[in-house]
Amino acid sequence: MAFFPALLGAAISCQSVASLALRNAAVTSATTVEAGAFPPPPGGRGPNAGAVYKALPAFCRVAATLRPSSDSDIKIEVWLPIAGWNGKLQSVGNGAWAGTIGYPALATALAAGYAAASTDTGHEGNKPDFIPGHPEKVVDFAYRSVHEMTVASKAIVAAYYGEGPHYSYWNGCSTGGRQALAEAQRFPADYDGIVAGAPANYVTRLQGSQVWTAAVTHKDEAGYIPPAKYPAIHKAALDQCDALDGVKDGVIEDPVRCKFDPKVLECKGEDRPTCLTAPQVELARKIYAGPGSRFPGLEPGSEMGWATLAGPKPMDLAVETYKFLVFQDPQWDYLTLNPSVDFDRADQTIGSMMNSIDPNLKPLFAHRGKLLQYHGWADPGIPPGSSVNYYKSVLERMGGKAKVDDSYRLFMVPGMGHCGGGDGTSTFDMVSALDEWVVQSKAPDQIAASRVVNGAVIRTRPLCPYPHVATYKGSGSTDDTANFSCKVSK
Repeated sequence: MAFFPALLGAAISCQSVASLALRNAAVTSATTVEAGAFPPPPGGRGPNAGAVYKALPAFCRVAATLRPSSDSDIKIEVWLPIAGWNGKLQSVGNGAWAGTIGYPALATALAAGYAAASTDTGHEGNKPDFIPGHPEKVVDFAYRSVHEMTVASKAIVAAYYGEGPHYSYWNGCSTGGRQALAEAQRFPADYDGIVAGAPANYVTRLQGSQVWTAAVTHKDEAGYIPPAKYPAIHKAALDQCDALDGVKDGVIEDPVRCKFDPKVLECKGEDRPTCLTAPQVELARKIYAGPGSRFPGLEPGSEMGWATLAGPKPMDLAVETYKFLVFQDPQWDYLTLNPSVDFDRADQTIGSMMNSIDPNLKPLFAHRGKLLQYHGWADPGIPPGSSVNYYKSVLERMGGKAKVDDSYRLFMVPGMGHCGGGDGTSTFDMVSALDEWVVQSKAPDQIAASRVVNGAVIRTRPLCPYPHVATYKGSGSTDDTANFSCKVSK
């Protein structure tokens, strides 16, 4: 209790926070929300979307507007537990174009005892219409809004509790993962620990690759693979590669070892849902390969999610990035993409602002900051090889695994889709692992993970730090984590 005196209660009333003076910012409201009384925001997902809010403790809800530039209009919210604060701040990330406060993630952080913060990144709505004519808003979206939110949030926490957070963490996936790496690279002193999930950090190449996948899918519709055929491709990949790790469980543990060629499905006679025509075989090969050496493709095991990039229409976010940021032409046709020219153009026009690929993490490591990155091997939207590539670039820049291991670890999740879901053990707690690493200096040699179906845990497995993989010991249930150890894949 002496270590976290703020556990004893707030230093000032919630309403008093409204008069707090902030740099380039103004608190717009500060209200007490009684336990279970937070109204679910519109558009909540699923029939139980409101249940998480009803279980929340009482908290002080602070809203502020940040204006670091003359065209900035960054909205943030900071949620402060009235009792039981753990002395820490957890900021949460966004998805796609952002444009909204991350209420579900705020609720999860608050329920765990954290003061929690989120931003809309400086515009309203998950769409790119804020871009034309507003270069400062683009900077806010790219990286500035998160840093400004962090500074303001720490000041709000300090005012309310009478002291700032003892530890500050970032937790985000996808765009939130890009934001995580932007913080690690641009503002390394902001956070003591960072969770970066499936980071969309190489924007120019990632979005270019996503556009490329749609273009090769639809330039010749003879090769288009209807979603009805995805199960057949998925089954064929599993049939060839599932058992490579010695366990047949419907998951490819290490897709890099899987040398699956979709030609095994080529139709011998008439076209059927269980086979691929010759043009479809070629398209499937391209989806796995990606656009050459410039960016990786999707991995075997991802097939059930191929509609994300190779479905009836291209991914909006990817095409919009090239339309509005790279070419600044809303009429640009994605079918005209030329990777050998346009990827370089993207690098030159927006790379320095949008990409978060700097492998020099020395400033983060210097203050004992920790970076915990994860990515699903079956991600159908952001090729998981991109996370492996960034990790390897850091190892090369920072002098090898031995010099990086105490500060940065990557966990690849077999069978997991984009930020969750899929056939693997995709339920885990990265923030608790990060907290233990930061506070107790206990580096995560493995992270407990579960496969949950209809609310029931049907399998547990360890997630292992790359390049280690969960390896069956040879006896006992293959659904029990106790019968696995982390070893380097052979």
